[in-house]
Amino acid sequence: MIYAELALSDVQIDCFSPRKRQIPSCLASTTQSAGQRCFSVMPTLCKRLFRQILLSTCGMMGLHFHTQEMPMPALLYKADPARAERWRVLFAEHAPDIEWRVWPDIGDPADIHYLGAWLAPDDLQELLPNLKVLFALSAGVDQLDLSRIPESLPVVRLLDPGISHGMCQYASLAVLSLHREMLRYRQQQVEGVWKAHPLVPAHKRRVGVMGLGLQAQHILSTLKPFGFELSGWARSEHQVEGVTCYAGEGQLSAFLGQCDILLCVLPLTGQTEGILNRQLFEHLPQGAALINMGRGGHLVEADLLEALDSGQLSAAVLDVLQQEPAPADHPFWQHPKIMLTPHVAAMTQPESAFPGLLDNIRRFERGEAMQGQVDRGQGY
Repeated sequence: MIYAELALSDVQIDCFSPRKRQIPSCLASTTQSAGQRCFSVMPTLCKRLFRQILLSTCGMMGLHFHTQEMPMPALLYKADPARAERWRVLFAEHAPDIEWRVWPDIGDPADIHYLGAWLAPDDLQELLPNLKVLFALSAGVDQLDLSRIPESLPVVRLLDPGISHGMCQYASLAVLSLHREMLRYRQQQVEGVWKAHPLVPAHKRRVGVMGLGLQAQHILSTLKPFGFELSGWARSEHQVEGVTCYAGEGQLSAFLGQCDILLCVLPLTGQTEGILNRQLFEHLPQGAALINMGRGGHLVEADLLEALDSGQLSAAVLDVLQQEPAPADHPFWQHPKIMLTPHVAAMTQPESAFPGLLDNIRRFERGEAMQGQVDRGQGY
């Protein structure tokens, strides 16, 4: 009797024959022992066709078979409910071998291999015992308490070109608004004042970016065509074409001293929390402007108000705050020198984020390194 087993992601087929028969070599793998052949797992897109070929072949050979449904690995989505359906459609079309589930309807927890979330459940390890990867559905992971996530569980940031494009657009808008003094003109409009101010040529405006990772480099590339004098600072050394680069604490003061507009896109870590403070502002040229599109935790808000009121800083564009949304009595709401937006510099779009997420799932399945995996030591 010949026993043949085909292990697909969602169906197991057992075939039995009362007579000794040859199984076509095109269907069998190269391994064979005691009348048993184990078929290779086929790529996802070929599985349905391969199943039909196998069943037809078994019928012609007089093989008797039965099928047994096997549970598919599931991805649990725990983020913005408004975008859940768009994610579901993408998985159904491009990854039908991965079951899509939406929090809190988790079904059988044992089936869940992947979690896509903004915030992870508190009892993560107990709730999802077979979880293989936590995908943070965001460009950063500071919203996650990594100390409560098992060291053995990979945490992967979302690599979404849509987020990058949005950040570049927002950075350009903010820099140009400050360069052309739009906050000043907005206040004049409120006061009914018609008055022009001298225009500083772009090549005389010095724009510095805190952070020189890939996102910061994309922003700097977007700003280049405007003709600004560009510089960047990071804790480690970088080289970026057309950008004067500074590195480490020893060069921070020199970097700040030549920034007319300072833009922060640093990751939020223990080292960068509160970095936008009174001491830093004092190293900027008087009348410089600030853009924070990193995280609210970077900014000491009381120090910013003091710097604006004293004239050390002329204006600020803020997309992130310590507390979001800001309380109704927060002084930033009505401050004439602050442009405030509700964390909208970039938003995850399922259509642009999905390819990178699926690619990382396939990489994990093949035992390959995933892109954007968080370094626990650095915190990002």
